[in-house]
Amino acid sequence: MSTVEDIDALLPQTQCTRCGYQGCRPYAQAIAAGEAPINQCPPGGAATIGALARLLGLPALPLNPANGIEGPPLVALIDEEACIGCAKCLPPCPVDAIIGARRQMHTVVLELCTGCELCVAPCPVDCISMVPRAALPAALREPSAAENRERYTAHGARLAAHEAQRRALLSARKQTAEA
Repeated sequence: MSTVEDIDALLPQTQCTRCGYQGCRPYAQAIAAGEAPINQCPPGGAATIGALARLLGLPALPLNPANGIEGPPLVALIDEEACIGCAKCLPPCPVDAIIGARRQMHTVVLELCTGCELCVAPCPVDCISMVPRAALPAALREPSAAENRERYTAHGARLAAHEAQRRALLSARKQTAEA
């Protein structure tokens, strides 16, 4: 019997949410539970659908067009002249591939970008574009699924630690106010 780990290992780890789940692992959990079909991952495309079908002993299905179309691996590029430093692109990046500070220009660490496109919509000045990774210098390697998973996990841990710190601070303020 296939485990969530087996299924998750076949997913591209772009964490794009186009499958309808909040990341690759929740999608893998839904597949393992029989709650989601295997054809919901545009970044993985036909290759991932085929691998999932073989693993699970299911027929390969065409990619569900409602989730998007299969295409080449993409990366985000920020027009640094147009960037206003609003920082709205930072929180949605699932692997912390965008760096910058409020009211300062931001940039994408291309070697870390999964091409998830989650940074595009929040940008109020439309200075983020998605370009095929193949259009960049060959020296910029694509991160592996394992590296993407590791960075996504670190991102989640960082957010959880920040939230725990915020709750502790609020609790301490409340206790001080009550004293």
